[in-house]
Amino acid sequence: MTEATDILLVERQDEIAWLTINRPQAHNALNAQLWRELAETVTALGSDPAVRVVVIRGAGERAFISGADISEFDEIRNDAEAARGYDELSEATWSALESVGKPVLAMVNGLCYGGGVSIAASCDIRFAARSARFAIPALRLGLAYPLAAIERLVRLVGTAAASDLLLSGRAVGADEARAIGLVQHVADDAELENAVRAAAEQIATGAPLTLAAHKLAIREVVESGRPRDLEALDAALRRCFGSEDYREGVRAFAEKRAPRFTGK
Repeated sequence: MTEATDILLVERQDEIAWLTINRPQAHNALNAQLWRELAETVTALGSDPAVRVVVIRGAGERAFISGADISEFDEIRNDAEAARGYDELSEATWSALESVGKPVLAMVNGLCYGGGVSIAASCDIRFAARSARFAIPALRLGLAYPLAAIERLVRLVGTAAASDLLLSGRAVGADEARAIGLVQHVADDAELENAVRAAAEQIATGAPLTLAAHKLAIREVVESGRPRDLEALDAALRRCFGSEDYREGVRAFAEKRAPRFTGK
């Protein structure tokens, strides 16, 4: 089944939801509407028990996401106060990707610049085509990345690599991106979708409550500036051990067969 708006396509294939940023004429640049739709769609998919994994990709072969749509800046990001509102819009999208209780995979099938890097960094696992290119060219525009985006980048690649990307603005290829930890997997361009699909299908066979609990725990480990939500972590753990899926997993192991999880 395929659901669509003009700029964001949602295709459901079994238990995987494929979200396609659909602005190829603008190299899939993120405008304000797309920031909002992406956050809303990911949040809605988080409440859909039929969805186990979400994949984000860009339309066409040129770009995953080429950054924020600069053509809007004179109107909605034209001074410090407007920039603050724009950053809040962006942060809502990053937060949706990180907090949704489903694994989110980034399929970087081309240019991944600026806001595209921040979207990829907010996903759980990143795959890149061998021809993909990554850059944060903020210094050429005279704008500054918000702290939340820089914090995500530093968590992924470390201080030295983040400094290189942010202070030089240079583009790096997929192999270098993997070497610094910006992506986990690189595939030949023609094999990228198959590699992502295979990974998504494998993840989708896992127990949904376990996936959600592990994603929450990872987020709590890396979040800084606030106490860990131990109550939420404990509740997630208890849901796992009190679930039918836990009993099914133990039975399946004893019976030497693949488990059939339902998310209950």
